[in-house]
Amino acid sequence: MRPVQSSARPPLAARAAVRELEGSRIRELADAAQARDDLIPLWFGEAQEPTPRFIREAAARALEQGHTTYAPNLGLPALRQALSDYVSALHGRPIGPERIAVTASGVNALMLSAQCLLAPGGRVVMTTPHWPNLREIPHIVGARTQAVALELRDGRWQLDLERFIDALTPDVRVALVNSPANPSGWVLDREGQRAILEHCRRHGIWLIADEVYERIYFEGTSAPSFLDIAEPGDRLLVVNSFSKAWSMTGWRLGWIVAPAALLPDLAKLIEYNVSCATTFVQHAGIAAVRDGEPFVQEVAGRYARARDLVCQRLNALPNVTMPRPQGGFYAFFRVDSERDSMALAKRLLEQTGVGLAPGIAFGPSGEGSLRLCFAASLPRLEDALDRLAGVL
Repeated sequence: MRPVQSSARPPLAARAAVRELEGSRIRELADAAQARDDLIPLWFGEAQEPTPRFIREAAARALEQGHTTYAPNLGLPALRQALSDYVSALHGRPIGPERIAVTASGVNALMLSAQCLLAPGGRVVMTTPHWPNLREIPHIVGARTQAVALELRDGRWQLDLERFIDALTPDVRVALVNSPANPSGWVLDREGQRAILEHCRRHGIWLIADEVYERIYFEGTSAPSFLDIAEPGDRLLVVNSFSKAWSMTGWRLGWIVAPAALLPDLAKLIEYNVSCATTFVQHAGIAAVRDGEPFVQEVAGRYARARDLVCQRLNALPNVTMPRPQGGFYAFFRVDSERDSMALAKRLLEQTGVGLAPGIAFGPSGEGSLRLCFAASLPRLEDALDRLAGVL
């Protein structure tokens, strides 16, 4: 008698590490509210105005000229050279194109960095509150994350540097630093950068620096960067993007500065992820870094005025704590009487039509806070703040 064969089949499901990823709570709110005609969407990290015309025209010319084929894995040589010129001038030291990999967005750059450096079980230490992608990308490749919470002191978010370095034990594979930080606007100062870099050197720990907001800095032309102090052979990957400083969120273009020895392996990873960044978009990137400095500086000044307005208005409310961000374009404020930021964001959306990101999306230390993106016109921000003040 033949054994009875089971008809049960394995469930239709992704692998466990993917199933366990947290969905975006920001998108959950946004997707549910798109039909509102009175909506002021301040939940995503993007500018209100479109990409500058000179960048759009560069892309249009590239399309007209037929630049629609594959590009080299590491990017068009002209873009890598343009980025080399830009980064070298910004940081006052030569950083050659042989150290630059062009990526299909800053998020793609982070994913490539994780795939390059992390294995299942590898440990990553970062700060919190943090952008959720920074937490979940290591999880996709099976790594483990540990977060060291920023502290509110003297009206600013600050890092207990000793606690962070103590967490960087020799078994840690990667230290992940986002500065200027999303959502808090915290900026790691030069002293902190030197201490972390020297500790990582001693223990062979890789350092991934997410410096996407470096040009949106309110205390100088550019935020302190690890590239200002690092040597070419340091275990350092610096991730950047065209999205924020050049208002190019939808274009999906970024880059990595890495040790030259790592570039052949990054090229292989790019091949097996996306093959290359979109070719005509790379031509737009060339125009951005070569001709975009006046725009970048104008935008930074505009965001500084927006920050001042938002801080003044929110700090005038009796139950709101609004730390002053040093960089980025977010107000991450705490509502003293609230403990459920998702419920609060939903309530504010329903009652005011203003879309804010719930603090819990940025880790447990963000609970009780809300994130407001102030990369918008002053009249739009005034309208949003008037509505919020009536409820808060």
